[in-house]
Amino acid sequence: MEKYKSFKSVNSSWQIIQFIGLFCLCCFLVISCSQTQNNPDNTLKIETNTNRITIGTTLKPRTIDPADAYEVISGNLLYNLGDRLYDYKLGTTELVPQLATEMPEISKDGITYTIPIRQGVTFHDGTPFNAEAMAFSLKRFIKNSGSPSSLLTNTVESVEATGEYQLTIKLKKPFAAFTSLLAFSGLCAVSPQAYTIGENQFQPDTFIGSGPYKLAEYGTDILRLDIFENYWGEKTKNQGIDIQIFSSSANLFNAFKTGAIDLAYLSLDAEQMTNLETEATGQGWQVISTDSKTINYMVLNLNSEPLNNKAVRKALASIIDRKLLNKRVLQGKGEPVYSLIPTQFNSYKPVFQENNGDGNFEKAKELLKEAGYSLENPAIIEIWYPANSTKKQLTASTLKAYVEQKLEGLMQLELNSVEAATAYENLDKGVYQTFILDWYGDFIDADNYIQPFLECTKGTKEKGCEEGASQFQGSFYYSDRMNQLIKQQRQEQNSEKRQAIFREIQELLVEDVPFIPLWLDKDYVFAQKNIDGVGLEPTQQFPFWMIHKL
Repeated sequence: MEKYKSFKSVNSSWQIIQFIGLFCLCCFLVISCSQTQNNPDNTLKIETNTNRITIGTTLKPRTIDPADAYEVISGNLLYNLGDRLYDYKLGTTELVPQLATEMPEISKDGITYTIPIRQGVTFHDGTPFNAEAMAFSLKRFIKNSGSPSSLLTNTVESVEATGEYQLTIKLKKPFAAFTSLLAFSGLCAVSPQAYTIGENQFQPDTFIGSGPYKLAEYGTDILRLDIFENYWGEKTKNQGIDIQIFSSSANLFNAFKTGAIDLAYLSLDAEQMTNLETEATGQGWQVISTDSKTINYMVLNLNSEPLNNKAVRKALASIIDRKLLNKRVLQGKGEPVYSLIPTQFNSYKPVFQENNGDGNFEKAKELLKEAGYSLENPAIIEIWYPANSTKKQLTASTLKAYVEQKLEGLMQLELNSVEAATAYENLDKGVYQTFILDWYGDFIDADNYIQPFLECTKGTKEKGCEEGASQFQGSFYYSDRMNQLIKQQRQEQNSEKRQAIFREIQELLVEDVPFIPLWLDKDYVFAQKNIDGVGLEPTQQFPFWMIHKL
């Protein structure tokens, strides 16, 4: 205003021009402020004149350091930013070489893996890739002791470059699924010039690898991936990826409906997905879905009363009506599962369906009465779930409602919630009687749904598991027979014999009931009508480089 007053002596025509200019500026500022106020997530606008792709999500990565990243969103980012020794052929679960040039040569005792390494590969910082760089990356994964490090520390004895383009890995003991494990997203190559080896020496907001994209920006609500011009493999079909992180599923939902983003991916609520599916035909939206390998389950603390009684655990397993949960809670956006092993694996055996059925209340009542419970002395069980999960809260409420309706007072469920981070800190301490959780497989093998749940490295039948996977999960399940079976399947190279062992494992699972499987999630991505090349892999990965605008 002071600047405008200083020009009072200028002729009137100039004042009119000045006023018009100032008026237009004010209008622009008002419109800009209004857009900002109505756009709390600072949503990117789709640039129609470029082939950059904008993906919206509510998942915020904790880190993208491959030695410490262990979340779904981080894994997908590393999948697109980096390369591993092995990958899966698109659209399949067929393992193919990536930074390796052939499948590994495995010694007769199943201990030594010799792997030929690809030549002509460079990292994003220009550093040449070779066997030494790959060995460095795997050693760093082990020695930096990040969240996923146990995948290798429990398995690998040594990693060495035995030639400029030859890598030799020695295992502590045979592991039939080891080649599949080498396709885990965090086992990507990183530049030795950009990273260091040392416990907890992580770089959460940078990435220097060898993949088709390089990280251009890592912000609080935006990630930008630019194409890597010197990439050795298949070129991207777009000019880059912008990932917009939204504060809520409602904001993500609205941004997609208004066309502010090209794709919506993780995590919309069931009602929001149903709404987009319903309107898809009229709006021209694309709905891409696939059965995922994320299993939702209930862990049972076998050291707590009354769950230390097998009959009570079996009664609880019998009342689960998975079809009802899929209808009422998931709105059809899931798949009932009757084992810890997902249905897509050949070794899947629906043991809980065969032994318990769905909503078998008569069997549950018989079991509870045999265990000494009655209307005057009901089995009281706490059902815990993550406070931020609508699905799991509705699951717990549904279970409580039909227990009250159907079990004639023989069982009472008490519902409790806690933040997920707090839950994971306390599961192995035995704080919770039960907990409703989910598990995202690290690699494509049935072992990854058995060993991380049921193995116990130290314990007794009387005290339960004192150290090992089942203690970490909060179940404290201990079984000599289960430990033997897990060891056998890990070492068995014959596929048919290995599947037979998995079937026996599942039969023991339903007999002892340390966990109750509930459902498998379905993965969804929604795309605008001008987008092509969108696909969700059977491995649950999302290849960005195939996406482009029409």
